[in-house]
Amino acid sequence: MSISAPAQGAALADWLAYLETLHPKPIDLGLERIRAVAARLNLSLDCVKITVAGTNGKGSTCAMLESILLTAGYKVGKYTSPHLLRFNERIRVNGEEASDADIVARLERIEAAREGVTLTYFEMTTLAALLLFQAARLDVAVLEVGLGGRLDAVNLIDADCAILTSVDLDHMQYLGDTREAIGREKAHVFRPGRPAICADPVPPQTVIDHAQAIGADLWRVGVDFNYSGDRQQWAYGGRSQRRNALGYPALRGANQLLNASAALAALEALRERLVVTQQDVRQGLLHVSLPGRMQILPGLPATILDVGHNPHAASALGQNLDSMGHYPHTYAVVGMLHDKDIEATLSRLSRRVDRWLCATLGGPRGTSAQELAAIVRRIGGEQAPVDPFIAQTSEIVRPTGEHKPGVRAAPRPAVAARDVQVSTFDSPEQAFAEARRLATDNDRILVFGSFATVGPVLDLLRREGRDVLA
Repeated sequence: MSISAPAQGAALADWLAYLETLHPKPIDLGLERIRAVAARLNLSLDCVKITVAGTNGKGSTCAMLESILLTAGYKVGKYTSPHLLRFNERIRVNGEEASDADIVARLERIEAAREGVTLTYFEMTTLAALLLFQAARLDVAVLEVGLGGRLDAVNLIDADCAILTSVDLDHMQYLGDTREAIGREKAHVFRPGRPAICADPVPPQTVIDHAQAIGADLWRVGVDFNYSGDRQQWAYGGRSQRRNALGYPALRGANQLLNASAALAALEALRERLVVTQQDVRQGLLHVSLPGRMQILPGLPATILDVGHNPHAASALGQNLDSMGHYPHTYAVVGMLHDKDIEATLSRLSRRVDRWLCATLGGPRGTSAQELAAIVRRIGGEQAPVDPFIAQTSEIVRPTGEHKPGVRAAPRPAVAARDVQVSTFDSPEQAFAEARRLATDNDRILVFGSFATVGPVLDLLRREGRDVLA
């Protein structure tokens, strides 16, 4: 049952607590309710609109688009979720987080307009972001889809260009338990006659079929756009545009060139409306920032923060860890939500971790440290599986600059998992403190598994005076 709406002038924290009580289900996919309220609000965005859907890579792609477009001089709004430290991270205008007062003013307006229609937390906050963007008179809005696509609140907006970064198994209780089913849901962000950028190297047939059925202008990586690179620089090639001699994105990770090429394909598809120079691209990629995505902190021991929380993301994380070189010991601080495929996710990293420090995450979706530890012990004595991510989506970058996205790296042979130590903690902060106590300067600490794991550790480091959000 909903509590009473906050009084006039209430704090943002009070409003966010209220939003959690409005609807009987925390996730209730569907567009009927939000469309009804949006109509009452006379909501419309008179700007270029780019939506970004996908299992992984959405946040990085949105960040690159924002950085490039800001460098090009456009007024840009970016909406993403979830957040690491502050709700305000979700709504940005011209690179700055929205203020508490601006968010509260929009929530008050939505509350007055909804007239008994119950909206979820995400639906209310999506409307707040869109109202802020409407008032800001943007040139471009970059909108990250929350869950799936077809019934997600962000799909209220008819995008001028839609990006699908990747399709893999996650949120299966809502989207289906196969890539084909999940791809069908995500492909519904595409619009008839408009560019639909697909950066998944091996997309489910349902994605292609839906794009063809509605008459979307489908751009496929390896078909309509591509990238190549060597150790110093990389290049993008599209249908009619090529961008050479690009510096690597500031974001680390095995898949960041794939994400960057998707962003550049979207900009090529929109080039008649958005003029973006080669220098804009270079500077935008050089200065892009996104905490919590393969974020390596300065100092010793090496500390890596990554919000990856599904098998696909863990596979990419494993590749990135392998590229870092040898460390005597790896300490993994992990906390996960119980609706994730925990066993498959941890299995992707089992051979790379010497000691697991399992942390309890609170809330109704949280998993206890003891449950995580039991899963770690169960997979610890098993043979590590062949990594399907490596077999399907690894990039091959050749010294000559030749890149063949259709050719996949040979899978690593199965390796028997090592005996590892497992311990449990009441919170990510406690687990991280113990990892720091145990690790030497030559070791590395990995913090991963959820925004709710990385966020508290980032906050702890921030309070210690570390520059962790740059």
